[in-house]
Parts: sequence; C-alpha cells; structure tokens
Amino acid sequence: MTLKNKLKAQRIYFLLGALFITSLVVSNLIFQKFFYWYPLNISVFGFSLFEISVGILPYPITFLITDLISEIYGKKRANDIVVAGIFASFFSLLIIYVADAVPAIKSSPLSNETFNKVFGASSIAVFASMTAYLFAQFIDIQIYHFWKRLTKGKHLWLRNNFSTWFSQFIDTFSVLFLLCSFNIIDWSSFKGLLISGFLFKVLVALLDTPFLYLGVFIFRKTFRLKINEEIQLL
Repeated sequence: MTLKNKLKAQRIYFLLGALFITSLVVSNLIFQKFFYWYPLNISVFGFSLFEISVGILPYPITFLITDLISEIYGKKRANDIVVAGIFASFFSLLIIYVADAVPAIKSSPLSNETFNKVFGASSIAVFASMTAYLFAQFIDIQIYHFWKRLTKGKHLWLRNNFSTWFSQFIDTFSVLFLLCSFNIIDWSSFKGLLISGFLFKVLVALLDTPFLYLGVFIFRKTFRLKINEEIQLL
C-alpha cells in the first residue's frame, strides 16, 4: 500500500473513532428518557416488551464500528478504540461533576435542581455502563476474531452477528444489574428491560449487517485488500 493510501486509511480510522466515542458518550448522557420502539403493547414480567431507554439508540453503532475496524484494521486497533472510548466517557463524567458543583445564578435557564436531576445520575450510569461496556466490547472483539480465524475471513455475517449478540447480552445484563443495584432503576423492571433491550439490539445487529458488508466492500475496493487482509497503519 502506498504512503498516500496509508494516510487516507489513517484519517478514516480517526473518523470512525470519533463516531464511536461520540455515540458512546452520548448514550451515557441521555439514558434517563424512555420510549416505545414498537407500537404494540405486549407485557413480559409486568413490563412492556418494547419500552427501552433512548440511551440504547446510539449504542449499537459502537459495535458496528468496532466490527468494521476489527475487519479492516485488526484486533489491536479495535482494542485501542475501546480504550479511547472508556477514557472519553470518564473524562465527560469529570466535566459533568464540575458543572454540577458550580452554583447556578438566579437568571440561569437551568436551576441547580434541574441540572442535577438530568445529569446527577450520570456518574452511576457511566460507572455501570463502562463496567458493562468494558466486558462487552472486549468480548465482542475476541469472539469476532475467533470466528474470523475459524472461517479464514469468510462468512462476515456470521462473525458480525454471533459476536454482537453474545456481547450485547452481557452488556445489557451487566448495566441493568448495576443500575438496579444502585437504585437508579427498580428491580421489578429488570427482567422486562433485559428482554426488551436485548431483543432491540439483536434486531439492530441483523439490520446493520448489510451496512457492515457495504463498509467492508468499500474499504477492500478502495485499498485493494484481499479477503482477510488488514490495513497496517503508520
């Protein structure tokens, strides 16, 4: 690969990293709003099957990006993005903590109480999310590369879905367990949220498979990569 193409591949890697980190940080900030992602009212364990947090919306994007980076740039570069995402999340938590500690003036559009109500639970949410996320993302990358080695770079759909389904279940279970343990979410909602959240993520994983194929196709065509060949960045 020419130097020009390597520089181009590096810029794309940084762009994917920016999208990954943005999706991750935002998901931790907006998690307190819930909505119905399907109009049918079906209850499971007394909880609506289709009721989930808006924080889950950008989260599947992170797994799509790590799968794409794993496929094109390799395991190490995917792990680097995960570590960067963890650092960015805790840094955002520090900013929120400082902002919450600074007293609001009388003419402030948001009072101390309102700001604290919206962002006050973010520290626990970030802790819970990062603990779950740390396990889930590294497991996703490990499983992805296990299937990649086993299939010798073929059957992209298999490693994309199998790695994401397993890691997303771990992520959903872990973050809900921690949020319930810290009384952010009531235990009575645990089973319903677990099933609803995992079902949503499974469907999204299925839907994002064509986008992964498209991304891999564009990369391979642009950089003339063979099946199972990875880009070595500078």
